Amino acid sequence: MSERKVLNKYYPPDFDPAKIPRRKGGRPTQQVVRLMTPFSMRCNTCGEYIYKGKKFNARKETVEGEDYYGIKIFRFYIKCTLCSAEITFKTDPKNTDYTAEHGASRNFEPWREEKAIEEEDRLAKLEEEENNPMKALENRTLDSKREMDILDALGDIRARNARNERVSAREVEDILERAIEERVDVEDLKRKRDEEEDEELVRQVFAKVPAPPPGLPIAGPSTSTPEGSSSASSSNEPATPSTITVKRKADGAQPDLKDLLSESTRATLSKAEVVMPPPAKKRKDMAASLGIKVGPKNKAGALGIKVAPKAKALV
Repeated sequence: MSERKVLNKYYPPDFDPAKIPRRKGGRPTQQVVRLMTPFSMRCNTCGEYIYKGKKFNARKETVEGEDYYGIKIFRFYIKCTLCSAEITFKTDPKNTDYTAEHGASRNFEPWREEKAIEEEDRLAKLEEEENNPMKALENRTLDSKREMDILDALGDIRARNARNERVSAREVEDILERAIEERVDVEDLKRKRDEEEDEELVRQVFAKVPAPPPGLPIAGPSTSTPEGSSSASSSNEPATPSTITVKRKADGAQPDLKDLLSESTRATLSKAEVVMPPPAKKRKDMAASLGIKVGPKNKAGALGIKVAPKAKALV
C-alpha cells in the first residue's frame, strides 16, 4: 500500500522536461481584493444607493498610460447589490480621493464644494474692490499687515535656527558639564547641611571629656585584656585619643524631673497650689436629734404576745 503523503515522485527514464507544453497567456492583470466603498454612490442602472463603507469583493487593476508624478492609478470593479451591474471607480492621487468612473454617480457631499465656495468669495471680493476704492485700500492695508506679521515670525524662526547652528558640539558638552556640576554642587550642599545637623544633634546629646593619663586603664569592657596577652599585641593597639566622647551628664548629676518637662507644663505646675481635701465628718443620728424613738423590729414582742417556738422535727 502506498503512503498517503508522498514526498518523492517517480520520473521515468525517458522523461524530457522540454516536451511539457507551456501555458499560454501572460501574468493576470487583475487581482481580487476585499474593500469598502470610499464614498456613497447611486447606481445608474437601477437607482440603488450604496452607502460609504459597504464591503465588496472587487477586482483591482493598474490603469495603463495614466499616472500622477510617477504614482500609479488603480481601477476597481464592483457590482451593484440589487441589479449586479458593473461599477468602476479609480484612485485620484492629485486630490487624495477617489473618482467615480462608470456605472454609478457620486452623491452630493458638502465638503467637496469648499473650493467652489472659496472661488466665489474671491470673485465677490474683487468685484467689491472695483466698485469701492476705500474697501480696496482697507483690504490692502490688512494684507500688508498680515504679511509683516508673517515676515516677523519667519525672521524669528530663522534667527533661532541660526543660533542653534552656531552652537558647536563642544559648546553643548560644556553646557551639559556645567549643568552636571551645578547638580553635584547642590547635592554636596545638601549633604553638608545634613552632616552639620547631625553634628549639632551629637553635640547636644554627647560631651567630650579629656582622656585619663596613659598609665591608668580606661573603664569599660574594651580596656580589659587577657592575662596571656603579649607586648607585641599591645603595641598593635591604636593610640589612646586625646579626648573621649561620652554621654551628657557624665559627672553623675541627675537632671531634675521638672527639667524634662516642657516650659508650659512647668509654668502650670508652678502656679498650681496643692489643696488638701477636708476631713470626712461623722454622720449624725438624725432620728435621735429629732426625738424620734425607734421601736423594736419584732412587733409581736412589742405588744407582749408570746410566740410558741416551732416544733422540732421527729427523728
